[in-house]
Amino acid sequence: MTLAELALTGDLARPARLTVPDLFAWPQHRVRVSFECATSGTQHHRFAGPLLYDVLSDARPGFDPVRRKDRLRFLIAVNGMDGHHALLSWAEIDPDFARAPVLLAVSIDDSPLDRHGPQLVLPQDRCGGRHISGINGIRVDGRYRCATETSAV
Repeated sequence: MTLAELALTGDLARPARLTVPDLFAWPQHRVRVSFECATSGTQHHRFAGPLLYDVLSDARPGFDPVRRKDRLRFLIAVNGMDGHHALLSWAEIDPDFARAPVLLAVSIDDSPLDRHGPQLVLPQDRCGGRHISGINGIRVDGRYRCATETSAV
């Protein structure tokens, strides 16, 4: 059986390639989620897996320890094998800020996702718009900066 891999890349001290079995190294969390889908009605599922925050923290994002709140400028891009993608901010998943319980699910309804790859699950998203199946890449980017006006318009 071929296992799907996801690549952790970007501003990380420890980029990695991970499979679903690798994701069992972190504490597992379980959630029940109801997605209100416009086309197929309400979908109910049970997911299990580690928190995205735990996995990315172990990859050691390149936060500047001298700059207070430096981690707030970091963005997280998640890509699925089917072309779907989502963008999150570090502040969404960080326990010091929004503390969203975002999972990298290793199972759905007690079925393992070894061959299909993990799924991004945001239980707080009502319609599941950022639910990504078959994750093959997560990029952490700390180069985002707000542009400032230097001349009058």
